[in-house]
Amino acid sequence: MESAELAGWLRLTLTPGVGLESGLKLLAAFGLPEQVFGQSNSALREVVSETQSAALLREPAELAELLGLTLDWLQAVRPDGVQAQVLPLGDPCYPQCLLRLPDPPLMLYLLGTGRFPPSEPTQPDGPEAATDSITFDHDHSLAIVGSRNPTVQGAINAQDFARALGAAGATIVSGLARGVDAAAHEGALQSLEPGSKRLATVAVVGTGLDRVYPKNHLDLARRIARHGLLISEYHLGTPPLAANFPRRNRLIAGLAQGTLVVEAALKSGSLITARLAAEQGKEVFAIPGSIHATQARGCHALIKQGAKLVESAQDVLEEMRLDAGSGFAADKSRPQPQPPGTDDLFEPADEVLEALGFEPVGLDTLHSRCGLDAAQLQTRLMLLELDGRVARLPGGLFQRIHRN
Repeated sequence: MESAELAGWLRLTLTPGVGLESGLKLLAAFGLPEQVFGQSNSALREVVSETQSAALLREPAELAELLGLTLDWLQAVRPDGVQAQVLPLGDPCYPQCLLRLPDPPLMLYLLGTGRFPPSEPTQPDGPEAATDSITFDHDHSLAIVGSRNPTVQGAINAQDFARALGAAGATIVSGLARGVDAAAHEGALQSLEPGSKRLATVAVVGTGLDRVYPKNHLDLARRIARHGLLISEYHLGTPPLAANFPRRNRLIAGLAQGTLVVEAALKSGSLITARLAAEQGKEVFAIPGSIHATQARGCHALIKQGAKLVESAQDVLEEMRLDAGSGFAADKSRPQPQPPGTDDLFEPADEVLEALGFEPVGLDTLHSRCGLDAAQLQTRLMLLELDGRVARLPGGLFQRIHRN
């Protein structure tokens, strides 16, 4: 994209009082941003308010600085084939799946080794032919979302499902948040075979792509860039504003063929993503949990509303009717995540594990169930915790862990 064209798009999105809805109206009426800014006040007043028209006729004070920052970001040399891109609405490579949204972003910022396929075939010697980027395949994508504060089992489920679905060929879409999102990205990255050229995962973020939130996900973001894509609709330099995160959920739902909710409270951003996916005609899946767990109530509400209850990655593959003919088949040689209690991973003779079940339990309850004295019980729990079979939870609770 030429500097002048980029400046026009940045100016449109920077203009005070001109939001996404007004921006879409202006583009529909006049064409590209350069044409919008070439209009008279009276012509603009036919489309937007007087206040918005006056703002459009003034160049934003921060435009020059942001233009320079964005050009430097685009031209920076990065390792491992990672590339930066800006896709304005109308670009041939703007993702077609997002054009179906009622409010597609005016601009998308991309960072990674992936790209979106052009809406029209390119010439063999065109710019797209010269890149080693991997094309995003919307038909083989699945969103995995859930609580920022999942149970230990919830985080393991997210990682296991993402790893199994990734091994079957899926690109996992999530939001780089703490908890389930991070576990899903990790599982997707783990599914890659050495030397694989598959797009493992896409992270849709609520900040500018020149920063990472939360900060402790910097290494994860770098690995996603090397094997997938980071996507944002926000200018470089945009901080982690609370309002941005629910808004980006429409893009997570839009980029995926279906959405899997691992754990969610009744009021959570994950349920927003699931609702948006359903409104877009996409499949919604939910993993059930304990009737006593707050993090499971959102999933149970989704199931009551028609979401598909799933217990394994194979359930997702079969429900979406993705089989070997589609190039998106579960590898039967790989273990699939199974519901807790359906395998022999734990010795059936272990009385503490049997007493734990699969719900969080306190010491008093455990003592009454298995009859061990306090010292014996504490010792056994410590050994099981060190062995990765039991997790210690806040409030003095313990939970048995299922691992695939």
